[in-house]
Amino acid sequence: MSTQALPPIVDAAEWQRDRDALLLEEKAATRLLDALAAKRRRLPMVEFRNDYVFDTATGPRTLLDLFDGRNQLAVYQFMDRGPEHFCPGCTWFTKNLPDKTPEMLAESEVTWMTISDMPLSQIEAYKAEQGWTIPFVSSHGTTFSQDCGTGGLFQFNAFLRSDDRVFRTYSTTGRGVDRVMFATNVVDLMPYGRQEEWEDSPPGWPKLQT
Repeated sequence: MSTQALPPIVDAAEWQRDRDALLLEEKAATRLLDALAAKRRRLPMVEFRNDYVFDTATGPRTLLDLFDGRNQLAVYQFMDRGPEHFCPGCTWFTKNLPDKTPEMLAESEVTWMTISDMPLSQIEAYKAEQGWTIPFVSSHGTTFSQDCGTGGLFQFNAFLRSDDRVFRTYSTTGRGVDRVMFATNVVDLMPYGRQEEWEDSPPGWPKLQT
């Protein structure tokens, strides 16, 4: 007999009642996220330096250049763990980005860019190994990550340009990047969740081996 932990088995009517009750909470959470997004759109902004020279596969580029002529820039900062070492969390995040991400964001006047303090040669080799096509540039030798306050960790930043001036409008790290990770969000809808130790799951629920 299977010893696998399972949710309780109920009839369709009871399942629907419980599902409907949870839906009310989900809708409340959606409205809260909408309200937070509205506050995010009303955040003030701070002018950001634009004299960094990023190393890219097509030559040196400034922060303004990375906008590719659009007015908004989304940046994920991929951690630099040293030669031949790569952050598993940043790797998981980048694997979550579909190849069409830049194309789809461009329709909303947003350019996507992944930036790392890793040297470009290390980035390009890892991109080839992973089969990634996401735009990826190196901030190696600049103070860009330091000026963003990453503390050597990963971070998401939003920038806005006005003519030749660049402004930082938003940043987040840690669990703040969860909502843009497709696979993670799908797993959150599944019965066993992420199977991580910190999750509040019923007794006996499986946990990933780390």
